[in-house]
Amino acid sequence: MTTELGHFALILAFMVSIFQMIVPLVGAHRGNSAWMAVADPAAATQFFLTAFSFAVLTWAFVTSDFSLNLVTANSHTDKPMLYKITGVWGNHEGSLLLWVLILTLFGACASWFGGNLPPTLKARVLAVQSSVAAAFFAFILFTSNPFTRLAVPPMNGQDLNPLLQDPGLAFHPPFLYLGYVGLSMAFSFAVAALIEGRVDAAWGRWVRPWTLAAWLFLTIGIGLGSWWAYYELGWGGFWFWDPVENASLMPWLIAAALLHSAIVVEKREALKSWTILLAILAFGFSLIGTFIVRSGVLTSVHAFANDPERGVFILMILCFFMGGALLLFALRAGAMEAKGVFSTISRESGLVLNNLLLAVSTFVVFIGTIWPLVIEMFTDRTVSVGPPFFNMAFTPFALAMAVAMPLGGMLAWKRAKIDRAVMQLIPVLFLAIAAGLLVWAVYSGRSALAPLGIALSVWLVAGSLLDLWSRTGRGALAGRFGRLWRLPRADWGKATAHAGVGLTMFGVAALTGYQLEDIRVAEPGQPYQVGAYEIELLSVAQNVQGPNYISTMAHVAVRDGQGRQIALLHPEKRIYPVAGMPTTEAGIDSGWTRDVYLALGDPQPSGGWALRTWIKPFANWIWGGTIIMALGGLLSLSDRRYRVAAGAAKAPGAPAREVPAE
Repeated sequence: MTTELGHFALILAFMVSIFQMIVPLVGAHRGNSAWMAVADPAAATQFFLTAFSFAVLTWAFVTSDFSLNLVTANSHTDKPMLYKITGVWGNHEGSLLLWVLILTLFGACASWFGGNLPPTLKARVLAVQSSVAAAFFAFILFTSNPFTRLAVPPMNGQDLNPLLQDPGLAFHPPFLYLGYVGLSMAFSFAVAALIEGRVDAAWGRWVRPWTLAAWLFLTIGIGLGSWWAYYELGWGGFWFWDPVENASLMPWLIAAALLHSAIVVEKREALKSWTILLAILAFGFSLIGTFIVRSGVLTSVHAFANDPERGVFILMILCFFMGGALLLFALRAGAMEAKGVFSTISRESGLVLNNLLLAVSTFVVFIGTIWPLVIEMFTDRTVSVGPPFFNMAFTPFALAMAVAMPLGGMLAWKRAKIDRAVMQLIPVLFLAIAAGLLVWAVYSGRSALAPLGIALSVWLVAGSLLDLWSRTGRGALAGRFGRLWRLPRADWGKATAHAGVGLTMFGVAALTGYQLEDIRVAEPGQPYQVGAYEIELLSVAQNVQGPNYISTMAHVAVRDGQGRQIALLHPEKRIYPVAGMPTTEAGIDSGWTRDVYLALGDPQPSGGWALRTWIKPFANWIWGGTIIMALGGLLSLSDRRYRVAAGAAKAPGAPAREVPAE
């Protein structure tokens, strides 16, 4: 009975979404305040109905209700409770329900916290947001119903994909969806503005918090996914340029461009058309990611489904919303007249350069991701585009962005002097060059890309700190420190996020340039040397029983140069009997400056075991930088000026409030 109530609530939410899609939009067109006002209770009702439906499905997984086909296919009685809960979104149908839950949550938040929005704009935003929800409700109910019953329930389930039974990946999809779906708000604001034919500085302030929140969640989601791939898959890497990895990177890059572009709209009422286009494309790339994950057109370890019919439905949703929004953009582009002007040398121009680099980087990733599909469609040949292409094509733009970011932050608004900004950055430049030369001297004979990346990371971090310090003005040191502490959180957030990018770049450059790898047949009791560390396979235990798996577990001692044991690692190979699938669990000794990483292979006829060993310098700095990036976004989002002034219509004669610059 409870399951049927969850299904019925989902149908009701679909009906409410259609109502919310039509009535407020018509009301805004006619100027009917009563019709516009229904958007608020409709948005809340839609969210609560979806939340109830999601709670019912979660309860079915927790109680192992195998009368539901979805629970049978993705759960098991012996599965740990954490993975019973995360099994709700560890499949196509449940993850779609989570997607729609987050979509309705953002719509409800726009209703609850959008009191300062003009009534017509608010009604149109909520109507557009509900139209997206209606499309996905239809997709769930007609093609991917999570509440399908089994006529004869089995005694037990088929278990969840073992790769998904991991804490890192348990929380990766919700954060990623919060980012993907959060960009729907930027899309809704863009389409609503196009319908009204009005984009101004206030619109730039309204759209930025939503975009910043989506970017923040995407950053956390991508970081969690990269961390999971690093320690769970046993291949020793953190990024493989997999199609689904690319699908999350593309909206992240476009969202970053949108954040910076909206600043120019807010400050100078320029780049209006470009900012609207970015808002449309950001959500468009989120939908493209959904299509890649669920259509089966591209192979990925992260894919949820391999169903062309469902893929066609998602493609129709993508074409409808992107095609409609771009058509509306083409019709209204002439009305997006730029009012502000700025010099070629100015912060605005720096932000334009930032946008161009981010947009071209996204285009490069998109071409590399979709190219195999295009070739197969037109030539019936199968090709693959792997890391070598992306590393070669993407890296120059990433390096150019790293060079430009500190310089752009030091430029003045409207009109600046390049020599003044460069003079301020000379100490940072010398520090970066010194760091690069030091690394080159210590590790001579290797690729020049790693010292260059490390030099640019120092340039980024030090430049961000200098930018923050420059905002304290001049005077006594004690006074400047006091002003530094009182700077707006948005300024701190900008510097923190940019420094996080620098730290991640440092980790990537150090790891890719200077990691050591050793592959051998390790005999128990016979130590061997890898870099400064001594590795000894002590023993291998087979048929170790886990909660729902059987493990082959190695016991490996790691010693330093003086022969002292610093870690005892346990790399594993697991078999999940129900799913019949093997997984590799790496053994990792993590530190601030290096990781010792071990992956166990197969037994050998000689009695030894294949064992791969990596010494990975500064690996954790990659995810530490990601955390700092997310912290920067959170600091900016917590700036009270977003809450007090964002979207507030200025009363006649009221003094203008200062708003976050970046």
